Amino acid sequence: MQQNPKSQLRIIMSKHPDLKDLTAPEAHQLLQQDPSAILVDIRSFMEFMYIGHALGSVHVPWVDEPDWTVNEDFVTDIRKLTLGGVSQVAGKPVPIILICRSGKRTIEAGNTLIDEGITNVFHVSEGFEGDLDDQHQRGNINGWRYHNLPWRQS
Repeated sequence: MQQNPKSQLRIIMSKHPDLKDLTAPEAHQLLQQDPSAILVDIRSFMEFMYIGHALGSVHVPWVDEPDWTVNEDFVTDIRKLTLGGVSQVAGKPVPIILICRSGKRTIEAGNTLIDEGITNVFHVSEGFEGDLDDQHQRGNINGWRYHNLPWRQS
């Protein structure tokens, strides 16, 4: 059953209280400090490959072409990445950091992970490309690339 766009918008705009915000530099710092942390790029395959992605990120799309529907295996794929969900080093939940274009899709994906019992979930609130500026362009205000953090284009 497909949700109507208004109810989907409401989900996106409402952030779960346990979903933690990070700026792009804070996310990069967490990745440097905690070797068990996983950066998951949830954008479509085309965005990941052709717009670019953070070095070391793992691609697990939240919504992808050709149908642009929510990936029904998303939660399972994330669970597989965490190898049981507990860091072997610290015995604590693995930090999962979600990144998308501008920090909107990561709210919905993060909400879903938390609702499914996955803890220690973060989202890069400014995303990979950042917010739109006055000229409706991304990359001039904030975002992973704006902060000159390691990335590549395939």
